[in-house]
Amino acid sequence: MSIDLVTRKAWGARAPRGAYSRLTSTRGVKVHYTGGRIDPRMLDDHSRCVAAVQAIQDHHQFGNGWIDTGYSALTCWHRKVFVARGPHVVPAANGAGLNSGHYAVCALAGNSGLVEPTDDLLLGILDAIEWLRAEGGAGREVKGHRDGYSTDCPGKPLYAWVKAGAPRPGIVPPPASPPSNAPSWPGRLLEFPPITRGSDVMQWQRQMRDAHGFELAADGAYGQRSRDVCKTFQRRADLDDDGIVGRLTWRAAFADQDET
Repeated sequence: MSIDLVTRKAWGARAPRGAYSRLTSTRGVKVHYTGGRIDPRMLDDHSRCVAAVQAIQDHHQFGNGWIDTGYSALTCWHRKVFVARGPHVVPAANGAGLNSGHYAVCALAGNSGLVEPTDDLLLGILDAIEWLRAEGGAGREVKGHRDGYSTDCPGKPLYAWVKAGAPRPGIVPPPASPPSNAPSWPGRLLEFPPITRGSDVMQWQRQMRDAHGFELAADGAYGQRSRDVCKTFQRRADLDDDGIVGRLTWRAAFADQDET
């Protein structure tokens, strides 16, 4: 595997302020972005990429109080992969309770300035993912930070790429399989508290997990975790985020299928 790896020494990383927690393997990798404004001058000046990575470490260590940058690796617009925490180390950026499940790769893309990913940025992300698979036992999953955590990260363009299967630039992904018929709304509200139970709850949970990428057990019990997932999904679907699965939320969940 050929990868343009920028070592911690090369980008001027400080030592971690404590001991890392170790990982043997993960289910895969979650993609992040920096957010904020990314200066377009970065495209022609790689030193700005190095400065941005250093600033992220500053913020994570002295702003967030973490022992180091929260990412496993970062990638820039010149198809370079910056070593952050690296393989076999638990990241800190995925969210409480979610860090040991996936490595974290951050692209230096924002929500203004440099927003639309270039081929080199995407290839850098893929290089980082392959590196973490080869060196860190990362599984095949590629998800966005927002999967399972209430955030806009990694932004609309990068998340659309992730949802499309993180295809290598220049390769057209195969057409999706014909959709199956969607189930009709069960006619009752799924809400918490108290816990709503039933096969319709399990059906909705499976749809959230399998079609929308949330980390959610399909146990048929609509509790706190299901409500949190519902609220995040409702915000993405421009619905009122009341955490209740009614007719509109149910239809939105199965919108990519033909409703019966």
